[in-house]
Amino acid sequence: MVSIGYFLSSEEHGPRDLVRQARWAQDAGFERLWISDHYHPWNDQQGQSPFVWSVIGALSEATTLPITTAVTCPTIRTHPAVIAQAAATAAVQCEGRFVLGVGSGEALNEHILGDPWPSASRRLEMLEEAVEVIRKLHTGEDVEHRGKHYTVENARIYTLPDQPVPIYVSAFGPKSAQLAGRIGDGFCSTMPDAELVKRFRETGGHGKPAQAGFKVCHAASVDDALETAFRLWPNEQLPGELAQVLPSPKHFEQASTLVTKDMVASSLPLGPDPESYVSAVREYVDAGYDEVYVSQIGPDQEAFFTFWAAEVAPRLPG
Repeated sequence: MVSIGYFLSSEEHGPRDLVRQARWAQDAGFERLWISDHYHPWNDQQGQSPFVWSVIGALSEATTLPITTAVTCPTIRTHPAVIAQAAATAAVQCEGRFVLGVGSGEALNEHILGDPWPSASRRLEMLEEAVEVIRKLHTGEDVEHRGKHYTVENARIYTLPDQPVPIYVSAFGPKSAQLAGRIGDGFCSTMPDAELVKRFRETGGHGKPAQAGFKVCHAASVDDALETAFRLWPNEQLPGELAQVLPSPKHFEQASTLVTKDMVASSLPLGPDPESYVSAVREYVDAGYDEVYVSQIGPDQEAFFTFWAAEVAPRLPG
């Protein structure tokens, strides 16, 4: 059976709003939470970007839902030894209901300290070593690590959960899906791509959880929903590797001038018809995902949760 979660957007909402949404999500019957980890939003219209680890601490007190970061980049902006400590603390706060979702990141967030932006293959190499460092530190032992990309000296994490924090790896192409299968305890994506899930399963991910999330925009009419989605999230329709290489919100705004309303309208559920939301969930289920996360675009969050509980949830596949 698929598990349905809510995807908290740190690019669009401040910390107190995210906690409020998590409570609404639990009351509406959502079973788990995703939360994005960004330094910048994708564009200025989205307008937020709180520090995810502070928000997770608040979420741990506000709900009892499992939480996954979707996703944290543990390679450039933040050293993996620091991420290891943050994830261990989050797992203790959540009483073990925490998953560290990791990925190779975007220049949008990772360039801020002036580091060069590596090639895709080098980023995956760095991610693999970062996961190795995090797992060493989660043993609670003294760690010395001198690798190709990271050095850790006389480090030990004292505040640890009873079990090591599961690490799920994000993938959007065959190479990263293969890495996720080889080193991940699970898989994260935002694409209903059965071939990606298959690659993950065949390269070591058999029997491990696969998560995916997507955006929706509920409103009184399709036109109202489209206006909101087009204003806030045109960047979702940018092709290829642009999302990984553009360095600032203004560059995403410039690139997004190439995105049309028709492109947005054809890409996500919009408006009041519950069947469009059910169909979108089913697409991810059919692709092989075990957990599916939904994110409502725009400020009208409370109405969305009421709609979901009353109109969508009863129609979902059991």
